[in-house]
Amino acid sequence: MVGRGELTDRAWARIEPLLPAVSGPGRRWRDHRQVINAILWKLRTGAPWRDLPERYGPWKTAHERLRLWTKDGTWQRILDEVIVKDDAVGDVEWVISVDSSVVRAHQHAAGARKKGAARPPSRRSRSTVKDSDVPAAD
Repeated sequence: MVGRGELTDRAWARIEPLLPAVSGPGRRWRDHRQVINAILWKLRTGAPWRDLPERYGPWKTAHERLRLWTKDGTWQRILDEVIVKDDAVGDVEWVISVDSSVVRAHQHAAGARKKGAARPPSRRSRSTVKDSDVPAAD
């Protein structure tokens, strides 16, 4: 049974050929499908890696695999495959999450006037008293 937000068998069949071989020298990698489901859970929820449910395995494994796949281009190939094919048939639901941890305000945004706030008088418009305007002391 596939959980909510996890890869279906059809989606897995499209993605699996894009992934590196699971076996090779050294230790055997954790199942790629389980790791991708962990990455998808993290991206969908926005929760910290350490809160990854146990069914996805160790959080460090998923985090490290995403880091490696991002570095070697594997993750981009997966996204390109899924987005290009699904978008062509209108099956993509674009969800974009932006918060202050990924968006920085421009330096000039600090201390900006609030909408409708009175503008402080400029130096030129302030009335100044000239020496010639002051009556002479007798």
